[in-house]
Amino acid sequence: MTESRSPKRQAWLWQIEASLYDFAHFLARLFPIDAVSDFGGWLFRTIGPLTSKQRVAETNLRIVFPNATESEVAALLRAQWEELGRWIAEFPMADRIAADPDRVEVVGMERLTRLAEAHQPAVLISGHFSNFDMMAVAIMRSGLPSQITYRALNNPYMDRRIVEKRRQYGVKLFAPKGTAGARELFRAIGRGESIALLNDQKFNGGIAAPFFGRMARTAPGPSTYALHFGIPIQPISVQRTHKARFRVVMHEPIELTDTGDRDADIETAVRRINAFMEQRVLERPAEWFWVHRRWPNETYRKPMKAAA
Repeated sequence: MTESRSPKRQAWLWQIEASLYDFAHFLARLFPIDAVSDFGGWLFRTIGPLTSKQRVAETNLRIVFPNATESEVAALLRAQWEELGRWIAEFPMADRIAADPDRVEVVGMERLTRLAEAHQPAVLISGHFSNFDMMAVAIMRSGLPSQITYRALNNPYMDRRIVEKRRQYGVKLFAPKGTAGARELFRAIGRGESIALLNDQKFNGGIAAPFFGRMARTAPGPSTYALHFGIPIQPISVQRTHKARFRVVMHEPIELTDTGDRDADIETAVRRINAFMEQRVLERPAEWFWVHRRWPNETYRKPMKAAA
């Protein structure tokens, strides 16, 4: 009896979650974009420190900034909660943000337009910087055919809503993460399409490479695709300029060398990508996704102390 009711109960909980999202989405769209962003920042700055993610974010900050004082860590914690809250609150408004050319500035757009004009695929990478959905907005504006990877949500009702929202601002090609998604990405590059991935989070089956002085498991997929097809890696970052206004930056491409030792070449590429992520985090620390367990689980089992 319990087993037969369990799937129904799960579906019921998923439907409630989706209904709450629909209500929040409806409310958000009644107000100006910046007001919604401000509210999200205030809300998460208020409730975020009360959650278990506060400990994760603090541990991560102490790893990256080992010499930071207590007051400096506290300030960064508040700032990263505000940034996270703004992104979450802005998601229902993503199509409106994308439709306003004054809200999304793109630096180095010519890098993508040249690829599009030459029908040259590339591996586009970024991290969870600020409102990272704006990466996809910039790619869509460039006209470069790209598969945008995403992690399918466990809640199928919410997953459909997230995909539909991204379709509203122009994303047409989706590749779910996982084995099936990896096969589709290989096929996409073979068709001449680019692929876009976020490559800054923990990947348990990935390559152990340095990240802020500690070994961190990192997904080798982007490096593998680039080396297999002999195409460049195009790094991208997203920066918040003011409230719900953003700058998307196309950085210098990462050109890889195929030495014939595929394992060594992939590891070298992963290290270079991690170095790119480190630079972006240090430049704008408040805008990274600090609530993710980027390092091995044991890292988060004991408290870390700030400098005096």
